[in-house]
Amino acid sequence: MAQRLRRLPNPRFTGLGAGLFAAATMLAIAFLDRLLLDGAPLVYGVLFLLVSAVTALWVRTADLVTAPISVPIAFAAGAYPIAGGTGGFGGQTMALVTTLAVHAGWLYGGTLIAGLIASVRKVRQMGRRQTARDAAARAAATRAGATAYRAAGPRPGTRAPRPTVPRAVRRG
Repeated sequence: MAQRLRRLPNPRFTGLGAGLFAAATMLAIAFLDRLLLDGAPLVYGVLFLLVSAVTALWVRTADLVTAPISVPIAFAAGAYPIAGGTGGFGGQTMALVTTLAVHAGWLYGGTLIAGLIASVRKVRQMGRRQTARDAAARAAATRAGATAYRAAGPRPGTRAPRPTVPRAVRRG
């Protein structure tokens, strides 16, 4: 299973790219849903949850904050074709607003999924950075201790002291 997941594409979108991906995908899904299933909201909602997760997974780490912002916009963009309003601009607008209100649960669910995935990815990134920072500080302290030891040299007849690690580095 892990090998299959590694073979999947792993693009990294910018914030704008992730928003465009989500909007274009939801618009295409909505048109296909309207064409094949006469605008079934269940299909559109379930696929929105999937698009929300994929968008949050594929956005660059630097742009993680954009994922939970762009998926509700994508939901609204795709809701227009399945709204099915008639009677000109006013009828279309009322149908879109009604569709957004009636299917707000899907909208909140997809936004929550994107937010949770983005938050977990951000926490993992912060942990990796902290680990790298701690390793660099430990290496620097070890180098500094070894340099001081070599400069002082051991006294005749005594064992060489172990290099010490500064207290600030040991806390990590």
